[in-house]
Amino acid sequence: MRRHFVHFLWGSLLAILGVITVFFISVWNGWVGYMPNMDELSNPIDKFASQVYSSDQQLIGTWNADNNNRVAIDYNGLSPHLVHALVATEDERFYEHSGVDFIALGRAVVKRGVMGQASAGGGSTITQQLAKQLFSEKAHSTVERLLQKPIEWIIAVKLERHFTKEEILAMYFNYFDFLHNAVGIKRAANVYFNKEPRKLTVTEAAMLVGLCKNPSMFNPLRYPERCKQRRNVVLMQMVKSGYVTKAEYDELSQRPLGLHFTKAKPVSGAADYFQAYLRQYMMAKKPVREDYQAWQNRQFVLDSIAWEQDPLYGWCNKNTKRNGEPYNVNTDGLRIYTTIDTRMQQYAEESVRKHVGGYLQSQFNLAMRYKKNAPFSSNISRRTIKEILNRSCRQTLRYQRLKEQGATPDEIRRSFQTPHEMTIFTYHGDVDTVMTPIDSIRYYKSFLRSAFVSMDPHTGAVKAYVGGIDYQHFKYDVVMGGRRQVGSTIKPFLYALAMQNGMTPCTLAPNVQRTYGGWTPRNGSRARYGQEVPLRWALQQSNNWISAYLINLLGPSQFVNILHDFGLNNPDIDKNTSPVLCLGPCEASVGEMASAYTTFANGGIRCAPLFVTKIEDSHGNVIAKFQPLMTEVISEVSSYQMIDMLRAVIQGGTGSRLRYAYHLTADMGGKTGTTNNNADGWFMGITPNLVSGCWVGGEDRDIHFDHTSMGQGATMALPVWAYYMQRVYADKRLGYSQSTKFTMPAKFNPCQTADTINVNGIQEEYF
Repeated sequence: MRRHFVHFLWGSLLAILGVITVFFISVWNGWVGYMPNMDELSNPIDKFASQVYSSDQQLIGTWNADNNNRVAIDYNGLSPHLVHALVATEDERFYEHSGVDFIALGRAVVKRGVMGQASAGGGSTITQQLAKQLFSEKAHSTVERLLQKPIEWIIAVKLERHFTKEEILAMYFNYFDFLHNAVGIKRAANVYFNKEPRKLTVTEAAMLVGLCKNPSMFNPLRYPERCKQRRNVVLMQMVKSGYVTKAEYDELSQRPLGLHFTKAKPVSGAADYFQAYLRQYMMAKKPVREDYQAWQNRQFVLDSIAWEQDPLYGWCNKNTKRNGEPYNVNTDGLRIYTTIDTRMQQYAEESVRKHVGGYLQSQFNLAMRYKKNAPFSSNISRRTIKEILNRSCRQTLRYQRLKEQGATPDEIRRSFQTPHEMTIFTYHGDVDTVMTPIDSIRYYKSFLRSAFVSMDPHTGAVKAYVGGIDYQHFKYDVVMGGRRQVGSTIKPFLYALAMQNGMTPCTLAPNVQRTYGGWTPRNGSRARYGQEVPLRWALQQSNNWISAYLINLLGPSQFVNILHDFGLNNPDIDKNTSPVLCLGPCEASVGEMASAYTTFANGGIRCAPLFVTKIEDSHGNVIAKFQPLMTEVISEVSSYQMIDMLRAVIQGGTGSRLRYAYHLTADMGGKTGTTNNNADGWFMGITPNLVSGCWVGGEDRDIHFDHTSMGQGATMALPVWAYYMQRVYADKRLGYSQSTKFTMPAKFNPCQTADTINVNGIQEEYF
């Protein structure tokens, strides 16, 4: 009997060992669970990330399922203190094992599993933790986590075979999220200490390694004392491992955290708004009518056209990999080469921040200081303000979660009126405070918003893209994602229509106020009232009476048609067939307007924005190339006539401060725009090789300056364009010069409707 029992025990043991062996063989070969292949192990960070490059060959972002944007550095870029702190704290036998530390694993099983000591420490090595970060999905139960462990062991062993210890340490630091948008050690060192990782001191390194245990719990901004205690624990571990002496510990542990916190900004030229838009654009699915609201019919049509005509729109779902699956920018390790220039992007971001954040915002705050309705206009009622705030509340994630949990209207109201800890945006860095959610909504509405885009008019290449003032806190993108009323920036399209119908910049029109079907347009000036004035002067002065005269003469339907040719596709344009359309009550995005203005600088041919030039797969094979999409809108002669008139706006019209205030001497044209009540300020500018546009306004149309002196486009938007162009011209590496002239035919006379002109040395008869 005893012998049978012994045989049973040996048989059971062998069976268990056999099952374990088969299980690990199955895991090793990927038959059970997920096991990365050799390519993924060779470049593991790309398993969850596509790389986005600028036109000047800079890595501006990585895309993965966690929406993190990290910049990797190699082992030589790490401070030795970082390495010592991590090894001492997380894996003291790191240099001795091959991925799995069986001594630490056994200790964890006995002390934590058998004896129940929660403080006994874990058994995961640094390599296992890296494997978890790179290749494990988030476990939703203890059972799932236990099943993941063997997979991570094997991945860790494979990582150790493919990488040196130094490379594994570098990958670990590059991947970790240190909070406050500091993903990766490079950004963490920049954010917390305003220095590079290789220059971190022992205490700074210990603090950052301390965050690896639980960055939220040891948040140095919110819980500085708790963070300091954790840092000192790391220092003590360094003492035990011989990296720091006890005497050094006694002195170092008394030091303050020494933070030099700098709000995480996009990497130079990282273009967060651009990346977010591009990511969504490439991942778009084929439009299905049922997915659109009844009022989105026009958008469905536009998306359907984009699906058919724009190779980049929905590229991931229109193209498949070898296995037949569609591409995914989060997991396929694509290399996406964009048209963004990091230097120009940086200049655009800094120009927006300089003018909007450094000047306009303080002026707006000053104007609103003693107004009860602030930041809203004094012209609206308290009831209207309440409706706006309630609508904003309903759009928040807090409201949606409370509704899903079955909260009553009173409970939701109390939640929004109860103070909470939160981190809020300021132009001087994020600030931790206590505030009610409803007050925070009003607070954020007090910030003026802005958008700016710059593109090459001949190729459509988007060089700079600033969708807002700060992506982390204001994600609404007005470059391509949102539309605002365009005001007088619409007038050049009307004048272009006039040129197409045989008029010239010298054509005379009556400068008088008239009534058209019950509509009597107003004008900001009565200069030259009652006279016959040239169209050039009328556009230069942004004269409303002449615009009304032209649209009445040419007809609103013709104007609507040419607006569509210029790329303005807002459904409101089709609905508005009255003459008032000539003053710009319709809405457009900054990107649409910039694309439309390329027509004037590109011989009458409109260039659609070009965001990407090519895409490579993870092996470096080119799998897609993109060319500019162009549409002929007006004749070449009409484009020259429009350049003549847009130049006049700069020479002596509403854009003249570019000359006398900002001292720009370049050959340029432009147009300002201001909507009713100063709700929107615009400036669109063209040069021979760049077309750029800027919009500034409040989140809601009822948030604005009450006086035109501050609320007009020449004050709100034009300076951003000026600062940007100053920086672009000053950077000789970019190749833009103020001496460059618009390419015009020899002896071209804009005031003749029929003229023999020289194009490339050949005499051609026009009209």
